Amino acid sequence: MLYCPRPQIEVLTCAKAPAVGRSEGPQYCQYGGPSDRSNPGALAQSKPQFMAAGSIKFIDLFCGIGGFRIAAEEVCKENNILSTCVFSSDIDSQAQDTYEANFGERPVGDITKIHESEIPDHDILFAGFPCQAFSICGNMKGFADTRGVLFFHIARILKEKKPKAFVLENVKMLQRHDQGKTLKQILHILQSMGYHVWFRVLNALDFGLPQKRERIFIVGCLEDIQYEFPIGKIKMKALSEILEEHVDSSYYASKDIREKRRIALKDKDLKAPTTIWHENKSGDINAYPYSCAMRAGASHNYLLVNGERRLTEREMLRLQGFPDWFKIIGAYTTVKKQVGNSLPVPCAKAVFEKLI
Repeated sequence: MLYCPRPQIEVLTCAKAPAVGRSEGPQYCQYGGPSDRSNPGALAQSKPQFMAAGSIKFIDLFCGIGGFRIAAEEVCKENNILSTCVFSSDIDSQAQDTYEANFGERPVGDITKIHESEIPDHDILFAGFPCQAFSICGNMKGFADTRGVLFFHIARILKEKKPKAFVLENVKMLQRHDQGKTLKQILHILQSMGYHVWFRVLNALDFGLPQKRERIFIVGCLEDIQYEFPIGKIKMKALSEILEEHVDSSYYASKDIREKRRIALKDKDLKAPTTIWHENKSGDINAYPYSCAMRAGASHNYLLVNGERRLTEREMLRLQGFPDWFKIIGAYTTVKKQVGNSLPVPCAKAVFEKLI
């Protein structure tokens, strides 16, 4: 097994910017680039020059079921850019099954056992690296969690292969973990390898999806460009556009659970005819015209449509922005886990589109 040693990193500060969209706290930072810039007074270009070639090669790390790949391929197709995924990796065999069924390629397994020199050359690295170490539900152990140190395997690949750009994704709480020190360490490592780096927390609600899902995106480029994150402000789809008309009775919660939810919600105002009822960790019930963030490890009754039934597999995928051509592989529990671990495709698509 290969290990990437943790560098000794000084703690740097990053300026706070105004909140954006529906997210709270510091949202955006142009973290900066290499300190040895040859012409500090020169204006940065708006787009990276390597995109002018008309084709790109990318790798898909911690690929899950392929959310980043769908986003990248859609953007490239819309902009007449030939895209080729030259390498994908995920340790979960069931996610590998789903990825292979949809893309015709089986991701390799444990990235910690793959030497960076064995990875093909590529222009862009995509990675939704494991978020559990930084999430509230995962107890926020950060780099003390074995899943948290997987970022360093991204770093060793970036150092060896020097792709021209990268896009990373993780949970919103990464921004504040350990009072911001974890994110500062990550950003400094990326900058120390010659990358100009930006980050922002985006909410899927701002990109047309009826799901409140806030994720941090980190963009890096070797070229000194003027990168700007997408603002969003795309009208949210109504739940009626997401939900299926005919749903099997097996998706319905028990009569006892439905009645308890109605009692818990009876004094609260329903803001729309179709809502998704959410039960938080303290047992409080709320109903919204959108879904709260889907979670891989949540109970089957965590989210109930109109307080009555669970989301179907197709509905869960739609809430993450997956197209309907995407094949559903595996049992309900498997799909719920995979979708809960995935990213909102429209957010990733908008972030990447701003890069090209």
